[in-house]
Amino acid sequence: MVATRVAFAGTHSTGKTTLIRRVEMELRSTGLTVARTPASFAQQAAELGFPKLQNQTAECTEWIIAASAAAAVEATLNADVVLIDRSAVDPFAYWLAAQEEPDPAAGDRLHRLVQAHAATYDHLYATVLDPTVPLGDCRDRDPDYRAAVDRSVHDLLTSLNLRHKKVTYADFNGDAVEVIVRRITAKVAA
Repeated sequence: MVATRVAFAGTHSTGKTTLIRRVEMELRSTGLTVARTPASFAQQAAELGFPKLQNQTAECTEWIIAASAAAAVEATLNADVVLIDRSAVDPFAYWLAAQEEPDPAAGDRLHRLVQAHAATYDHLYATVLDPTVPLGDCRDRDPDYRAAVDRSVHDLLTSLNLRHKKVTYADFNGDAVEVIVRRITAKVAA
């Protein structure tokens, strides 16, 4: 059986990790084997010496996308469902938000890379920035940059024509997790 891949996109402190944990718990309660990719590839890139956030380069972006994609493929070996914490769209959105004038050649290369990796997702969920929700610890505190990343994520999802569902912070207290779990279990059963 081929594992179902479910990716989550969004700027920092929009609830992605919280949402993923809830979905993971619910999926496990149905008896499915679930793997989750780490959200720490940007941190790993920084530890390797790549600049990040507002100084992020195209090379750093490419490394993050490739590392995340490799982790997702590896996770398919032992799971029914792979939850991808930060889709391939995310690092591209962070890079775009950091650029005053993005290099067109680098942008085209990253665009193709994101499109190729995003094509492997069975489901894609995008959190929506709610500026009233406080930032998590150790997060970039620039509200303009955070908002720019959020806009870039949603613009990319549209321009890349990626089927996705938006999830707002208010949805977390509603039936969003239940709906997501139902969609995933239906895909696994198919």
